Amino acid sequence: MILKGRVWKFGDNIDTDIIIPARYLSYTDPQILGSHCMEPLDPQFHRKVMKGDMIVGGYNFGCGSSREHAPIAISALGIPLVIAKSFARIFYRNAFNKGLALLEADIWDVIQEGEEITVDLATGAIHWDNGQVQAKPIPLFMQELISEGGLINYLKKKLEEQR
Repeated sequence: MILKGRVWKFGDNIDTDIIIPARYLSYTDPQILGSHCMEPLDPQFHRKVMKGDMIVGGYNFGCGSSREHAPIAISALGIPLVIAKSFARIFYRNAFNKGLALLEADIWDVIQEGEEITVDLATGAIHWDNGQVQAKPIPLFMQELISEGGLINYLKKKLEEQR
């Protein structure tokens, strides 16, 4: 799976309260959640981001409470991938369960916001005009979760295949 898009940069320790503030957790509509994504840092983020854009973060992206709303809010904006130096473990699992791809790579210091990148999820290769980085590729099973839109859709497909 090859992805291309612009980069939006966020720093270290971006917690789930920044990704989607707690006051919006009563909503389940992905579009409403997306309209408040990253609101504490940039209230207009949801209006600036375009489908296919990607987030690049620092260390410990997705720390904080274990809310599934966070990857849903990101995906609702059409963001297919977050690349960070490291992820909080519960966010990592929630993201794949909801169909949001994550790659661990240290590109925050070498890429500029707004640059276009190309990412091969199968190989982990990340390219942009001034460089490239090799991230650890996403395991095949996790790629299948992403392709199916998350764990629930993946399991539904597997059950139908068994019938």
